[in-house]
Amino acid sequence: MTAVRRIQLALLLGAATLLAPSARAQNPATPANPAKPTRCTLVPQPTTRLSSDTLPTGQQIAFVGGGVILKCPERGITLQGDSAEQYPDRDYLIGHVIYDEPRLHLTSDFLTHYPADERIVAAGNVDAKLPSGSSLKGPNAELQRVLLPMRPRRKLIATQRPTISIVEKDSTGKPMEPMTVVSNTVLMDGDSLIYAGGQVVITRPNLGATADSAAIDETKEIMQLMRKPQITGKKDRPFSLSGDLIDLYSKNRKLNRVIARAHAKAVSDSMTITSDTIDLRVKDDLLDHAYAWGGSTNRARAVSPSQNMLADSLDISMPMQRVQLVRALRKAFADSKPDTLKFHVEPADSIDWLRGDTIVAHFDTAATKDTSKTPNIQSLVSTGAAKAYYHLAPSDTALRLPAINYVVARQITIAFENKNGRSSVSTVTNVDSISGVYIEPKTDSTTKGKNAPKSTDKPKSIVPLPPIKPIKP
Repeated sequence: MTAVRRIQLALLLGAATLLAPSARAQNPATPANPAKPTRCTLVPQPTTRLSSDTLPTGQQIAFVGGGVILKCPERGITLQGDSAEQYPDRDYLIGHVIYDEPRLHLTSDFLTHYPADERIVAAGNVDAKLPSGSSLKGPNAELQRVLLPMRPRRKLIATQRPTISIVEKDSTGKPMEPMTVVSNTVLMDGDSLIYAGGQVVITRPNLGATADSAAIDETKEIMQLMRKPQITGKKDRPFSLSGDLIDLYSKNRKLNRVIARAHAKAVSDSMTITSDTIDLRVKDDLLDHAYAWGGSTNRARAVSPSQNMLADSLDISMPMQRVQLVRALRKAFADSKPDTLKFHVEPADSIDWLRGDTIVAHFDTAATKDTSKTPNIQSLVSTGAAKAYYHLAPSDTALRLPAINYVVARQITIAFENKNGRSSVSTVTNVDSISGVYIEPKTDSTTKGKNAPKSTDKPKSIVPLPPIKPIKP
């Protein structure tokens, strides 16, 4: 047998080992017994050059130059490169490497195959594509083929901040704008599971997300963000959500629910919500509903330009991301700043407040056609041991001091009037078990004349009672 013939035989045997998958890879149910390697054939090219060398151990190294094409027809695998080296424990391809199989197309500058544990390591301008159209690009990647029993699914691992582009389709099968994932390390487990770690940046249509790590299940349309996660809605009315852990749920590739846990905070142009847990419902990439609840140290709080609310839990209806209705449940508390256009209040006594077992706030979403503006408060209804403390314009409009009303009842309803962008108390309705006090300021009797200076006295009660101070939540 000539030397060239021996080299060709060694290359053929090496090629058979190079991409020699076991029958187990085709059928995971097959027992984990060693199978004969699939035969691969070197397809000679006019420029192909063959040579060999012998290691001190007596093992041979085969070299192929001038273009390499290997085909494994039983598995539909094709491997190409400018040149190749076959060692006892690995196979190495150099230059313009192409790896093709039914479930993966990969190109790179270099590729090393470890036949004993069914691994392929690609380096330099790696570009891997799946049949779905999703792709991975980066400086390096490692493909781990099926190897039962320890590896029932193929895995693709990439480091040094690769970029994954995930092609998504809507309910009609029409391709959508892809979702991209960039991170320090990425693991693609099978065809649908993706794990990313280290400075993760995720971009979806009308939505962006950042975290230290992320887990994505494409089949179930679930995403989990961990360690300082934050998501940002980027449509006409942006919003953001942060917390220690965020779960995202989609249907037909459209985001419909987001849950933030531990130190959760949601910010929109209508309201800011903080709580232990926040559950947002999304419709057409805009907030539609929000639920918030927490413990004794991190209760649910909602802050809007016209009203602040605090309770054990909040139920907020906000169609088209415009606050319409807020329900505060259990130990509810609401406060706001009084309209000081007609009177002056002291800094220590500068808020109106309402408390009760339950408080419902109604916002006037029909008052303005400008959807960019935050709706004004329309009414507050407190039920169950309700208490209210608020400022009113005095009967004597010449005075610059407010009248003060403190009332206790089973139910208290406060209606507001909104003029020129200002909200002020209009009427107060009390139901059952009513008690309280109303205080009016009075004119200084020692000053006479129409042009007398305005009073700076404190309001005095009609009936002597201890001074009323705001109750802190």
